[in-house]
Amino acid sequence: MTTKLFAVVLLALALAACDSSSPPESTTNANRSASPGTSAGPNTGANEQVTPAPAPSTSSTSQFKAGDKVKVTIAGKSSAATVVSVDEKSGKVTVKLSSGEEKTVALSDVAKQ
Repeated sequence: MTTKLFAVVLLALALAACDSSSPPESTTNANRSASPGTSAGPNTGANEQVTPAPAPSTSSTSQFKAGDKVKVTIAGKSSAATVVSVDEKSGKVTVKLSSGEEKTVALSDVAKQ
């Protein structure tokens, strides 16, 4: 009986250790202090700072503007086109192909002529 009880407790501890439903300790604010001068735990301090994720670079999106002559790769083929509009948030460019057709393509498929 004691062996079965010990096996159940051991199994419960193993399952609890593998539980992934709780967020990782690094993303919770439980160990952070309310004011910068006080400390809530051994790993917190006044000099601890959270760095934000880097913003996507806008250098690639600002290189195109309406009216620019570009080359567009569609289905593996390169075509001459003119930029109609640029959507920086979604990373898309609307171009007018030399055939008169307008297409919306990814920024990575557009190159300056």
